[in-house]
Amino acid sequence: MSRNAWKFSELKIPRPDFNTIELMYHDAIERVREAKHGDDVLEVILENDELVRRVSELITITMIRHTQDTTDERYAEDQKWIDENKPLFTKLALDFSEAVYDSPFREYVCERFGRMYFAKVETMKKIVRDEVMPLRQREIEAIREYQNIIDTCQRDVDGTPRSFWELQSLFTHQDRNIRREAFKAFSAFLSENEETLERIWDDLIKIRTEIASELGFDSYVPVGYLERDRIDYGREEIAKFRKQVEEDVVPFCNKLYEAQAKRLGLDHVMVYDENIILPDGNAKPAGDMEYMMSQVIEILKDMSPETDEFITFLLDHELIDYKSRPGKAASEYSTMLSSRKAPFLFEHFTGSPESVQYFTEGLGHSFAAYRASRKQPLEEYYAPSSDITEIHATAMVQFTNKYADKLFGEDAWKYEFSNLQYFINFIPFGVAVDEFQHICYDNPNLTPKERTYEWRKLEQKYMPWRRYDEDDEFMLRGGYWYHKIHFFSHPLYYIEYSLATVNAMAMYKHYVERPSTAWKQYLELTDVGGSKGSLEILKLANLTPAFEDGAVKDSISYVKSILENYNQSV
Repeated sequence: MSRNAWKFSELKIPRPDFNTIELMYHDAIERVREAKHGDDVLEVILENDELVRRVSELITITMIRHTQDTTDERYAEDQKWIDENKPLFTKLALDFSEAVYDSPFREYVCERFGRMYFAKVETMKKIVRDEVMPLRQREIEAIREYQNIIDTCQRDVDGTPRSFWELQSLFTHQDRNIRREAFKAFSAFLSENEETLERIWDDLIKIRTEIASELGFDSYVPVGYLERDRIDYGREEIAKFRKQVEEDVVPFCNKLYEAQAKRLGLDHVMVYDENIILPDGNAKPAGDMEYMMSQVIEILKDMSPETDEFITFLLDHELIDYKSRPGKAASEYSTMLSSRKAPFLFEHFTGSPESVQYFTEGLGHSFAAYRASRKQPLEEYYAPSSDITEIHATAMVQFTNKYADKLFGEDAWKYEFSNLQYFINFIPFGVAVDEFQHICYDNPNLTPKERTYEWRKLEQKYMPWRRYDEDDEFMLRGGYWYHKIHFFSHPLYYIEYSLATVNAMAMYKHYVERPSTAWKQYLELTDVGGSKGSLEILKLANLTPAFEDGAVKDSISYVKSILENYNQSV
């Protein structure tokens, strides 16, 4: 099969040979230690990068195959093996990086690859150690148990069995009774599994606290920051951002929900009404699922030569899995086949406004990875820290607003209205998720019920509009948070979404006012990959860090004005 003619469905996925990989790493380490010139070290780095790409690709394909069919025992076993051995791969990578770090040619390497090469090494040295490997493996097992529980969900709504993902998709159904029934089933599923979910979360808190202790930290929070590659800012800046959101975003969102309730003829919006912006329904797709997918593809082809090249590449190599089916994991993601410089997009596309939004977010992630992989010399530079990658995604969604007529015809304005309202309403939720995680990791001895109550208090602080049915005891005491896999699988990850949304809104304003200039800035944002720190990358794209004084208020001002105008006209 030609290197250029390959299809994802035809790729073979042999299990990585750990012994061979270990020998190759040890050989690379010895060559670095014996190097006589900086060019010798550079040569080994680039050769080892090829090994990293190949191993990473095998791991990634295994994960994709497993999520494509979680019922296939072979894929499940392969994924389990990968999960058990991945920390060992990480340790080998660190051993190699430390050898380069300790080399007398470190400055030579730094001149070639930039400061981020060793910034990443210094981070890994703090959080990757042999003594925590057994704990990391226990952590992975707990995460897998959570995911398995979510994947087993089957609840009847309107006479049809629904997966956990499908239940949530019904929260935007035009029939309020179906929305309420879906949310009731969603809540019941979580409530019935509450005892197990509590145990898993308690185990993860204890495991991660023990990891932090073994690494010499007082709590898991600084470890989580390092794992998230937050080297340019810390807790103080995040706290300042949360405060700005509380003062500048929450009151405006509350007004949006008050206006929404009035439009819908309700005393107040219930949790299952939050995504219903207009009384006659949100934007209606201009066609069925396949038609909507074809239109999204046409939008990417029309948007720019760069996006045209990108979407053509994905289609040619079968790198988009978008149809829901039995056994497919209830998740969405963008990942990378590193040695082929090929993004892979895993989605549940239905053609609804919400799935269009999620899909274009995924396209933003994949487009950025596609660009960076062709611009950056090392695999580890293909992606920056997640606060930047989420700008790639959110900005792409907002850029496509101008093409909404292709997708929703006369309802195009409804799509933009609901899309922008969703994003600004999301900011407080993301902040609440972040503060909740800080509370849990800073106070590891809280009981499960005490933790859940802390979430309820944060809902009242950041989402004062949120209402649950009076008989939904589970949600009323704070159970909503249990459905978010990020808590379990990606600790301290989520504030990035809110930070990125603020920055993407500033970029959207630039795009409306000066589309050509803004697009060039977006390409700068993608092409730099992870070769620079997040604050340097924001500067390249003419963006202000969202935690700087006044940044939130200024960045959301354009979107705020659009929403105010819509609210006055409907």
